[in-house]
Amino acid sequence: MTDILKIFHHGPVLEFMLPALILPIMAFFSGCNPSPQSPPVKKEGIKDGDVFITQRLDMIEKQIKARGIKDPLVLKALTQVKRHLFVPKDLWDSAYNDYPLPIGYGQTISQPYIVALMTELLELKGGEKVLEIGTGSGYQAAVLAQIAGEVFTIEIVPELAQTAGERLNELGYKNIRVKAGDGYLGWPEESPFDAMIITAAPNHIPEPLLEQLKTGGVMVMPIGSYFQELYRIRKSEKGIRKEKVSSVRFVPMTGEAEKR
Repeated sequence: MTDILKIFHHGPVLEFMLPALILPIMAFFSGCNPSPQSPPVKKEGIKDGDVFITQRLDMIEKQIKARGIKDPLVLKALTQVKRHLFVPKDLWDSAYNDYPLPIGYGQTISQPYIVALMTELLELKGGEKVLEIGTGSGYQAAVLAQIAGEVFTIEIVPELAQTAGERLNELGYKNIRVKAGDGYLGWPEESPFDAMIITAAPNHIPEPLLEQLKTGGVMVMPIGSYFQELYRIRKSEKGIRKEKVSSVRFVPMTGEAEKR
């Protein structure tokens, strides 16, 4: 997982917005009514259960492929995971739109493109052991689980960790484990990990996470305070190599990260 919402179709993406502003802005950009009583928009000839499939495929074509995401495993995962099930029901109409959405407790579900980009940057081939920091609603974990062998995900907000765990269990994800805790400290008893994805921004690379990343492993994370950059970090026997990818905006990493 800003004071104003900005949608870029071919450039840096802002990842965080104030919940107080999101619904009015959503209504302005999408032309939809955010009211809980507003039913999903239906198209002639499409059955009730198929409307989200159409929206999901449209999202992949216009938001994901159009921005250069090519990994077939990532595209397949995004096709399989029903994003609307990971947002509040009154936001189902907007689940496949090109911006983040609030999920409660000051947190957001990331913009679809950001999920696709960060997943592709991990360079997963299948069967890996992945650590995610910042479970949120569980959407990113579900996408990862379509490719990786095991996904371990940590959420610092206990209520979100509980609901995400229940949701993922109900959806049949057997290769995801959810824990409530401080992601800065990682999950040492399950380390080492082949890859890591961090969806909250500290102002430095957490040392505990580096220690739990396998040599040869990849970590994708935002770094910064108000101004943030998305990095891909590779760990080798020679040390750490950082690759700047894009300017982004995520919620800040809290807990131990704030102390250090």
